[in-house]
Amino acid sequence: MTSVTATAYAAPAPKAPLERTTIERRDLREHDVLIDIAYAGICHSDIHQAREEWGRGAFPMVPGHEIAGVVSEVGPGVTKYAVGDRVGVGCFVDSCRECEQCQAGLEQYCQIGGMTGTYNDTDRQGEKTYGGYSTHVVVDENYVLRIPEGLSLDVAAPLLCAGITLYSPLAHWNAGPGKKVAILGVGGLGHMGIKIAHAMGAEVTALSQSLRKKEDALRLGADHYYATSDPETFSALAGSFDLIVNTVSAVLDLDAYLSLLKVDGSMVVVGAPENASSLNLFSVIGARRSLSGSSIGGIRETQEMLDFCAEHGFGAEIEVINADRINEAYERVIASDVRYRFVIDIASLRD
Repeated sequence: MTSVTATAYAAPAPKAPLERTTIERRDLREHDVLIDIAYAGICHSDIHQAREEWGRGAFPMVPGHEIAGVVSEVGPGVTKYAVGDRVGVGCFVDSCRECEQCQAGLEQYCQIGGMTGTYNDTDRQGEKTYGGYSTHVVVDENYVLRIPEGLSLDVAAPLLCAGITLYSPLAHWNAGPGKKVAILGVGGLGHMGIKIAHAMGAEVTALSQSLRKKEDALRLGADHYYATSDPETFSALAGSFDLIVNTVSAVLDLDAYLSLLKVDGSMVVVGAPENASSLNLFSVIGARRSLSGSSIGGIRETQEMLDFCAEHGFGAEIEVINADRINEAYERVIASDVRYRFVIDIASLRD
């Protein structure tokens, strides 16, 4: 086939408003699939990258790594997917495939050149990658996920980043029956952490700055809810948790939150603030606590997450918008004015 001209929304320059444009998707290689995108989630990391808050970006930039759609064409060597299949694409579209991490299904930690980002990156053939704020995308079949029939495409899209970002550490640190788990931050990431940890059987506490989201958090599966703006919270919960998953993209008093862990407890950071954090090492030494980080998940684990969510009957909590509201949505994300993930209806780009 010839290359596809896709309609997209792109940031033409750092911090510039996104605007409607067209991009060219590559010709299908042997193992490529062409996906007609139905929905694309808006992740806070899209905003960080479009505004160069995480370092230099490549412009024009088409963000979007929470992609759900339908296969419309396949390359001659494709065996995993067929036209009409419901599929998703997450935060990366390639990796070296040869290093120890790739061989172990941990492509997100690829040791040779790193994973190839779905957007704001250059692929291994030297072509620039563009993300899901567009009508079409071409991706190697090995980096495509199957969306189970039990999940509608709109609520499935944010699972490709927000869902796996929380599922991976909760699974790795063995959240489940008998474990006390705190989800710090009830937002686009944190709301998925509450749902997943609850479905895994853990006792779940939601920690948020105010009481504003208490009713939501309890509805989503939290057993307890505390406001972190209340100093009493830290004395009441001292030494309580086996695991804290920190989803907040701002610099926090890490020592205060580490004090909430039991002996041998772990705090895992998945929210990425743009500025450096500090830590008093006695906060970990004093109770053999651990401070760790976690990225997304590999392809195998991401598929496992999608199947888990479908089995338990939930996706993300979303607000669907037309593409012409992307810039407004960015400002509302920054203001924490979304419950809990914006999803772009890509049909609005086809008008």
